[in-house]
Amino acid sequence: AECGVNADVEKHLELGKKLLAAGQLAEALSQFHAAVDGDPDNYIAYYRRATVFLAMGKSKAALPDLTKVIELKMDFTAARLQRGHLLLKQGKLDEAEDDFKKVLKSNPSENEEKEAQSQLLKSDEMQRLRSQALEAFESADYTAAITFLDKILEVCVWDAELRELRAECFIKEGEPRKAISDLKATSKLKNDNTEAFYKISTLYYQLGDHELSLSEVRECLKLDQDHKRCFAHYKQVKKLNKLIESAEELIRDGRYTDATSKYESVMKTEPSIAEYTVRSKERICHCFSKDEKPVEAIRVCSEVLQIEPDNVNALKDRAEAYLIEEMYDEAIQDYEAAQEHNENDQQIREGLEKAQRLLKQSQKRDYYKILGVKRNAKKQEIIKAYRKLALQWHPDNFQNEEEKKKAEKKFIDIAAAKEVLSDPEMRKKFDDGEDPLDAESQQGGGGNPFHRSWNSWQGFNPFSSGGPFRFKFHFN
Repeated sequence: AECGVNADVEKHLELGKKLLAAGQLAEALSQFHAAVDGDPDNYIAYYRRATVFLAMGKSKAALPDLTKVIELKMDFTAARLQRGHLLLKQGKLDEAEDDFKKVLKSNPSENEEKEAQSQLLKSDEMQRLRSQALEAFESADYTAAITFLDKILEVCVWDAELRELRAECFIKEGEPRKAISDLKATSKLKNDNTEAFYKISTLYYQLGDHELSLSEVRECLKLDQDHKRCFAHYKQVKKLNKLIESAEELIRDGRYTDATSKYESVMKTEPSIAEYTVRSKERICHCFSKDEKPVEAIRVCSEVLQIEPDNVNALKDRAEAYLIEEMYDEAIQDYEAAQEHNENDQQIREGLEKAQRLLKQSQKRDYYKILGVKRNAKKQEIIKAYRKLALQWHPDNFQNEEEKKKAEKKFIDIAAAKEVLSDPEMRKKFDDGEDPLDAESQQGGGGNPFHRSWNSWQGFNPFSSGGPFRFKFHFN
């Protein structure tokens, strides 16, 4: 029976060896599992399984198998060398050195001896660097500590403690994203590393990445649902995240006043981290601009730009607000500044072109100014302003010939302004920087229908709803 078992084990070992040579790692691993199960004292089975684990990048799984090989065959130098390598990568320098020294004492081959001596020198160097790193950290010389740790971690890549130490140095040096990178590695290197997830979450939170912060603190609570600090932090992040999500949904729905209120709540919920105040103000600036509240938009956008002069979103939103306020030079300046940082943004390019057209247009005839209304005036306001001015500047009101001529010109401009601004299509053209009544800006040009004499306006009723003139309006 024992012969039968050994024959099966040999069969598994031989087949596994062929599969390994062919690069079929999963199938080879399956064969070596069967060999270990068939003969738990067969050091070759453990060694070959460890080889497959290493080929698959599963070093953690390979380590117990190599240890088992050494227990079963103390003078197996190849296994000791490989285990020494893994221990060195884990930063277990004393244990690694012990393996390399034992290799040298166990009648190794020439190559094995060379390798063991080389690794011993490397291990000694790591010991020295570790002492220097710890000394620098204790002296609060974090830059020097990072330099030493960088060199160690090139060799001891799986040393979780040293990565945590370097993360701490990065935090002290104000480089949280580098700290996060090291802490993420330690969360994989150490089992149930709730502390790493907690620290990653708090760092993301301080950076303003509330969604990533929430994701990481949830990982901590998956490992320990009663973790006090993670749970307290989770409640705060979740509350803030909910407010921001709600505010963004309101912006998508065009409910800018409600969104502004939500972002004001965000600032009250987390007043101690400047990032949330700046991001909230950036979005409030956007809301005011979209809600056509230019004065408020310019004020809040300017607050953001004092802190972040290159904030493209704030520059775009302030430029839009300047356009509403007819501050074209300022709008052009903001669009150009935004374009320097994002030259491929079509919205910026179109906004700049519009601002330049409007500036050119403002130097000619401005229908909004003629009627004395804002650019965001409703049609009702336009008609009301027009009626009032048409009544005021009707040429029949003036007896003096010079004054009558002036009134005629004014009256024609008022009528032209009403014609353009009360027609949605013509008004859109004008808002985009094109005068629909200016022959120069019309393709093919048809002349300006309002460039006619006062005589053609005789009998014009400024209070009619349009269409053919029906009767003469008399003034006393």
